[in-house]
Amino acid sequence: MPNDTSSPSSRALGGAASARPRPRRSGPFAGPFPILAAAVLWGTTGTASSLAPAAVPAAAVGAAGLVLGGLLLFLAAPGSRSLPRACTGGERRLLALGTLAVAGYPLSFYPAVARTGVAVATVIALGGAPVFAGLLAWCSRRSRPSARWATATAAAVLGCTVLVLGPGLSGDGAPVDVLGVLSAGLAGLSYAVYALVGGELIARGHASGAVMGVMFGGAALLVLPVVLWGAGGGLLTVRGALVVLYLGAVTTFLCYRLFGHGLRRTAPQTATTLTLAEPAVAAVLGVAVLGERLPGVSWCGLAVLALGIVLLAVPVGSRGRRARSE
Repeated sequence: MPNDTSSPSSRALGGAASARPRPRRSGPFAGPFPILAAAVLWGTTGTASSLAPAAVPAAAVGAAGLVLGGLLLFLAAPGSRSLPRACTGGERRLLALGTLAVAGYPLSFYPAVARTGVAVATVIALGGAPVFAGLLAWCSRRSRPSARWATATAAAVLGCTVLVLGPGLSGDGAPVDVLGVLSAGLAGLSYAVYALVGGELIARGHASGAVMGVMFGGAALLVLPVVLWGAGGGLLTVRGALVVLYLGAVTTFLCYRLFGHGLRRTAPQTATTLTLAEPAVAAVLGVAVLGERLPGVSWCGLAVLALGIVLLAVPVGSRGRRARSE
């Protein structure tokens, strides 16, 4: 990933980046791999949330995980409390936008899962996110995405789509809920927005932990009423509490610490493409844990998806550093 402050990710939402130098550490462990690790853990979200008590609304389950994980992110980052004061007026507006986008993700994604199923909701949300991120970054900085990013994203989205729609292509499909599809698309847009906002603020020199802590801590407060009014007593049971603990501590707190760390060396539009590993993991878990079956066409889609992710995750040679824009 780019090692200088003129990286395209530093202009993802417009404005000049700070001239503060970045750490010299580079390589996949400073960027793509932490994001891939987060994506693998995110792939367990659907399986975990399906274990919540049936009486609890899907949005309340997701909101409860965000409340716990968001507060943990805020409390664990020393710079979270002082970050808003250290930001300029424009950066504070970006923080507010990112906070709203974070809050919007679980409120749209989990209902989409309930209406369309884990596979369809995941492929639409995660498959749409890199497209939204690339288009938003393109519009905001008025430059075209790199050919490498476009190729890898096209391969990953195609593979992801074939992976999930494979059963339907084999004749075992079911009608798709339109409202669920729209809700999943909104989740993908929300994800792309807060990834871009986080990447921009981190590129300006703010600590990744503090940026994620403020956005997720603020979002936790925004969705708290959904938990209080919609969850009832279902989340107070042992099973409900364990689900919330896992969603909050692992798939929110741990994953977004990894995600924020990865954004220090990875452009947001690249990060959203890398997280297409999530539906692949979810599909494999469905086969290995839940006893689901995938037709051959789905496994072909999984292979294409893997190729797209590898294309972004493996650093290019030094001769390509000057030209790459992802």
